[in-house]
Amino acid sequence: MTRAERLLHLIQALRRRRHPVSGATLASELGISLRTLYRDIATLQAGGAPIEGERGVGYLLRPGFMLPPLMFTEDELEALVLGARWVAQRAGKRLGAAADDLLAKISAVLPEDLRFQIDNATLLVGPARPEPSDDGELSLIRRAIRTERKIELLYRDLKGEETRRTVWPFAIGFFDGARIIAAWCEMRQGFRHFRTDRILSVSVTNSRYPRHRQALLKDWHDTLDPPPQLPETDSRES
Repeated sequence: MTRAERLLHLIQALRRRRHPVSGATLASELGISLRTLYRDIATLQAGGAPIEGERGVGYLLRPGFMLPPLMFTEDELEALVLGARWVAQRAGKRLGAAADDLLAKISAVLPEDLRFQIDNATLLVGPARPEPSDDGELSLIRRAIRTERKIELLYRDLKGEETRRTVWPFAIGFFDGARIIAAWCEMRQGFRHFRTDRILSVSVTNSRYPRHRQALLKDWHDTLDPPPQLPETDSRES
């Protein structure tokens, strides 16, 4: 690990914490000596990082400190490019275009050597099964999730039966060849999963659902024992 990478990891370790952390804990996490840690803390403070604290008391990074874009490690850049490429291929036209724009914006502010790493990243996303042509519906559902609005669906289940549902969508899962909405279904009075390619029509209502999506997401996670299966076999779809 280079010194620049070590300083970056130290900043990140401080950024993850809301309360003072001891020098011994930081040194152990980074795999360095206390002497090296104290020297690195002093270097960052001299460079303008708002690190409060002292030896024997603990250290805390004040909120609001922004790292310059060039402070990416090679692993972080590879993760960024791989994730953006996956989204570009598998998350629909709208999110795919956003992923391409994101990479272009980041690349524009990187120094030349890091820009070269983005342009020539060697972690590739393999071919996927054909994606559903549901980009318009997906955009509506994403907007409903962001604004915590109920949606009305006309849905055809595995047996070919059509039902009308009012649901509270709070998450979308992306599988190869399928996208799954996790939602609370008013008709079933429980959590249900809906494949977007089986939605015959969808409309976003003006009604907010009565719980925050974060609370719904937590309760849904608590019900996942065992973890959710592939969308074709999920017994809680309907």
